[in-house]
Amino acid sequence: MFIEKIKALAHQYHQEFIGIRRNLHAHPELSYKEFETSKFIQGKLADWNIPYTVKATTGVVGLIEGKNASSRIIALRADMDALPIQEENNIDYRSVTQGIMHACGHDVHTTCLLGAAKILQQTKDDWEGTVKLIFQPGEERNPGGASYMIRDGALDNPRPQGIFGLHVHPGLDFGKLSFRKGRVMASADEVFITIKSKGGHAAAPHLTADTILIASTLIVSLQQIISRNNNPTSPSVLSICAINGGFTTNVIPSEVKLMGTFRAMDEAWRYKAHELIKKQTVQLVAAMGAEADVLIDVGYPFVDNDPALTDNAWQLAEAYHGKEQVEETELRMGAEDFGYYTHVVPGCFYRLGVRNVEQGIVHNVHTPLFNIDERAIEIGMGTMAWLGAMAKV
Repeated sequence: MFIEKIKALAHQYHQEFIGIRRNLHAHPELSYKEFETSKFIQGKLADWNIPYTVKATTGVVGLIEGKNASSRIIALRADMDALPIQEENNIDYRSVTQGIMHACGHDVHTTCLLGAAKILQQTKDDWEGTVKLIFQPGEERNPGGASYMIRDGALDNPRPQGIFGLHVHPGLDFGKLSFRKGRVMASADEVFITIKSKGGHAAAPHLTADTILIASTLIVSLQQIISRNNNPTSPSVLSICAINGGFTTNVIPSEVKLMGTFRAMDEAWRYKAHELIKKQTVQLVAAMGAEADVLIDVGYPFVDNDPALTDNAWQLAEAYHGKEQVEETELRMGAEDFGYYTHVVPGCFYRLGVRNVEQGIVHNVHTPLFNIDERAIEIGMGTMAWLGAMAKV
């Protein structure tokens, strides 16, 4: 049976791809600077006789044609970039680059897609259609490498009828996968506010506008945008995460800067909220005697899993791993630039369990101690190959 062939190859290549993952993990590169990672991927695809093109400077798009190549087109996507975090894991393959770490598992995602590519290339006489391999830069930084890949034609010639992406999930035990139909992750925009006045002596606040007090009032006031304007059945979050101003005990500063993030799962509300944030900030600050500049850096759209494609992938995953190993992904307000793809073609973004409590592999992504149970690599690359070969579109 074909499913057993996929499993056997994933098992056969498992140790090889643990080595690949460890090499990638030890040599992380920041968003849009994945030059060596890109060369590594290109070298592997060349070794396996998979044709490829380079997009968005460091992105790589490969193409594997099975039987009746035009009958179905499926894309598989992985991100490649790392984070500006100093790794604290005591492991042989610890990052050798000071202050940079694969703390979000993109080394695992790239490894799984490379593994799937090798399996699909070896079995291309066993399945029908074409599989497009998308290795993209810059998932961790606005505007998101997916937007550049789409701009540069990664979804063209041929255009996929469906696209799959996976993400490691440290809250899900090794051996498990999770899927969710419909909206699964939020849009993400960055908010930057500067409050300005002439400043003055703390003992004479009446001679200036108190930028610290104004900032405090504004932070509390902005929460009403969510609580009083958004439909409470539609998830949305506004968090001010930084306040910077002042330098001593007796001077009211002339400038205070705020930074935060706004998340939503409805595009109409998302852009309405932008205008409300700007209006409320400018008018409230003016009413208190100061001036305000507001910049909203528009980031990723929400991730919208196509119900039919996701349902089919869910069933295929159950057939591959067993029904008891596949769960429903929780709704989350985190963001992923995979959302760009899902607003262009039907998409399915699913989770790969990497947690192992007994081994102490429990730390969340974006932390210095994040790591995975490497047995998940066999599951990840086998599942990706299985979906690429068998998904219905």
